[in-house]
Amino acid sequence: MLIRFSIKNWMSFKDEACFSMIASSERQHKERIPNLDNYKMKILPIAAIYGGNASGKTNFFKALNFAKRLVVHGTQIDGLIACEPFQLDGGSIERPSSFCFEILSEGDIYEYSFAVTKKVVIEEKLTQIRSASEKILYHRHDSKPHFHPTLQKNKRLEIVFEGTRDNQLFLNNAISQKVEDFRPVYDWFNNTLHLIAPDTRFGLFEQFLNEDSFLYTKMNEMLRQLDTGITRLASEEISFENSPLPKSLKVKLQEEVKEGTSVHLLNESMNERFVITRKNGELIAKKLFTYHSKADGTEAKFEMRVESDGSQRIIGLLPGFLDIAESGSKKVYIIDELDRSLHTNLTRSLIEGYLSSCSSNSRSQLLMTTHDVLLMDQQLLRRDEMWVSERDNSGISKLFSFSEFKDVRYDKDIRKSYLQGRLGGVPKILLDYTLMSSSSPKEGNERKG
Repeated sequence: MLIRFSIKNWMSFKDEACFSMIASSERQHKERIPNLDNYKMKILPIAAIYGGNASGKTNFFKALNFAKRLVVHGTQIDGLIACEPFQLDGGSIERPSSFCFEILSEGDIYEYSFAVTKKVVIEEKLTQIRSASEKILYHRHDSKPHFHPTLQKNKRLEIVFEGTRDNQLFLNNAISQKVEDFRPVYDWFNNTLHLIAPDTRFGLFEQFLNEDSFLYTKMNEMLRQLDTGITRLASEEISFENSPLPKSLKVKLQEEVKEGTSVHLLNESMNERFVITRKNGELIAKKLFTYHSKADGTEAKFEMRVESDGSQRIIGLLPGFLDIAESGSKKVYIIDELDRSLHTNLTRSLIEGYLSSCSSNSRSQLLMTTHDVLLMDQQLLRRDEMWVSERDNSGISKLFSFSEFKDVRYDKDIRKSYLQGRLGGVPKILLDYTLMSSSSPKEGNERKG
């Protein structure tokens, strides 16, 4: 679970911005709030971030995505770190960008932080937090490692640190060198945290290609219930040689795909996804199709690319929603612009379906950015689950929760107050409508000169 996340000097977030999933003392919807008994702490299962265009919502999402990529994939030798400091004053450009996570992984809470410039890792720190104690596992600063006394006996850690590049996180290198002491934190970034951008298509689409998957039947049932017109999705084998993949890629796949392994491919120009598998020495290509009912009771098969943006968005999101709603799930999904191409009733249904699976024992979470104010409903979300990103006149973004406003009552319709700007997070529109009228010379008039 994500407990807290803070960023500083990242894109439009010049000053430190803190985001928390720790539940406040309010009593609404308390039956679905996960409880960490060992820590005497309640963690929210959901959060929605609102705000005007260019307020910082997507920059918040990008910060999480950047941190995950840096932890999991690392950097290239002599490559630059893809950090994006605040650009609207000269001093911030030269200062490091800072990130701090507080997470729950394998029953323990960890605080993991790092500060980077485009060239080097300035600082990195990992702390294990138990119910009655804290242990700094390592603290990297001044280009030196400082390990906890219980880890100092492991001389291999010193060797691994010596092999860690200046532009590389120690956590990333330690896992690549098979150091298992910090595995729970790395696995949280790699396996638990999932980020879905607005243009992500079918991130987990392979579930629709596997008729043996326990999600296959459930996803097709939900597609029918969501009024997409699609009766089912299914895969079909197509000729690998006749597939619309570049010849050079086909040659590479012939060389690299081993027996019993699979490769997932995207044909961006056609918006098509394939799974390439080698079976009995031959490469097999599978492609996803949609099926619609015809008047005579039979089915018509369609290419995925002819489906509406909304239907494609649903197909891309459904596996994730089913993943976090599954009993025992510990996944954290963060979705930028959840409502993109979706009707508000459909978006709400997806959220309600997830929340119905939450309880004091659940450990999954859903975070989203959205413009859909119809979701700003206290019958659906608590005040501490609704956040606002706002950009001031200096171009600096800030984050705050509705629970910080004392006059936001639990029984109040807060949409009106939000849209009127009393809670922040709405664009300050000063449009001069005369600029929209035509200024070209009237037909028949001649220019003088």
